[in-house]
Amino acid sequence: MSTLDATRAELALLVLYLNKAEARDKICRAIQYGSKFLSNGEPGTAQSVDKQTSLARKVFRLFKFVNDLHGLISPTPQGTPLPLILLGKSKNALLSTFLFLDQFVWLGRSGIYQNKERTELIGRISLYCWLGSSACGTLVELGELGRLSGSMKKLEKQLKGTNKYENEQYRAKLKASNERTLALIKAAMDIVVAVGLLQLAPKKVTPRVTGAFGFITSLISCYQLLPAAPAKSKSS
Repeated sequence: MSTLDATRAELALLVLYLNKAEARDKICRAIQYGSKFLSNGEPGTAQSVDKQTSLARKVFRLFKFVNDLHGLISPTPQGTPLPLILLGKSKNALLSTFLFLDQFVWLGRSGIYQNKERTELIGRISLYCWLGSSACGTLVELGELGRLSGSMKKLEKQLKGTNKYENEQYRAKLKASNERTLALIKAAMDIVVAVGLLQLAPKKVTPRVTGAFGFITSLISCYQLLPAAPAKSKSS
């Protein structure tokens, strides 16, 4: 493959990535929390960028609650333990509620809905829902990682005496384990972000800590949304 072809392929992947509304939202999220980190809650340009980007992101999330509502009513994979099913459905329900209420927060902060006190109340309720969904997500990822670890150990015993990394099934499980580990880190860090936004521990979780954790989880989200690179053709 020539340098020009490789550049075209990389640009095509970038276009594909930026065409996703979810990817643009996460890029804006990184800007939002990066600005929160820089401002540390103090008035100025960084805080202004934080607030404006936060409001702009709410437009990306209009009607997005339908995604998790669909997940709530969709069947779960066969063999999933009941506690993990309940936690997963709770996560979907809470996240869907957060996104639904967030639309009313946008209406209030954009001036369409005039009741400021009720807007702030709805905003806090929605953040508590996000906090709950992040906690449920953390527990789900822990449970799924435990299941994966058990199945990988069984497979390792079967593959004793061979190179386990050459086994396609083992590589698939290892990849899934790595993905779930990253999802676990993100969900756990988002709990801290939610605590910071709700100001439940203002002395420990300052705006700067909230911004730092939010920025890192935004980068993780951006990474998770990256499209798979096309397989390189072998040169003749």
